[in-house]
Amino acid sequence: MMRRNPFQIATAAASLSLSALLLPAASAETAAAPGAPETAARVSDAETLTRGKYLVTTSGCNDCHTPWKVGATGPEPDMSRMLSGHPQDFELPPPPEPQGPWIVAAAATNTAWSGPWGISFTANLTPDAETGLGKWTLRNFVETIRTGRHMGRGRVVLPPMPIPMYKHFTDADLEAVFAYLQSIPAVSNRVPEPVPPAVER
Repeated sequence: MMRRNPFQIATAAASLSLSALLLPAASAETAAAPGAPETAARVSDAETLTRGKYLVTTSGCNDCHTPWKVGATGPEPDMSRMLSGHPQDFELPPPPEPQGPWIVAAAATNTAWSGPWGISFTANLTPDAETGLGKWTLRNFVETIRTGRHMGRGRVVLPPMPIPMYKHFTDADLEAVFAYLQSIPAVSNRVPEPVPPAVER
């Protein structure tokens, strides 16, 4: 196997096919009153959410941000914890030492990864106000993807997040993705902070 950098590995992971998700139910703000004509704003909102759901589903977001479980046919995302990130109660031992061309290791949930960058845990993308994206603004989200830094100004977003690819989404795409993420069920799950690489002695 040829040596691949972590971003290439993340890109390959993002190409896995996923099961289709149910369309989100209309919110109180977008649901039309009985007998009322559909307004342009309501159509736009529905189209934005549908587009966001499509992008999240096809861009591999559930591959890493939804914890995996073993189902009837093998490993699959646990959609009861959709996009909630690395489970806060899943404690891991130290990762194995990289050997030869194998430089990356992943937890069974596919939500924790170790490599030359240290250990990274996939974020909670649900709209929970304390542990997810509930307090984020669209600007925070867009700047994170565009710059590869947390909220556009903090720490570097680590692999396997494929920032080099995702930063090419259009503004409209990112707005749709953020709108959809704000519409899904909130899950309270505080993801651990990244662990820096060990200092070589």
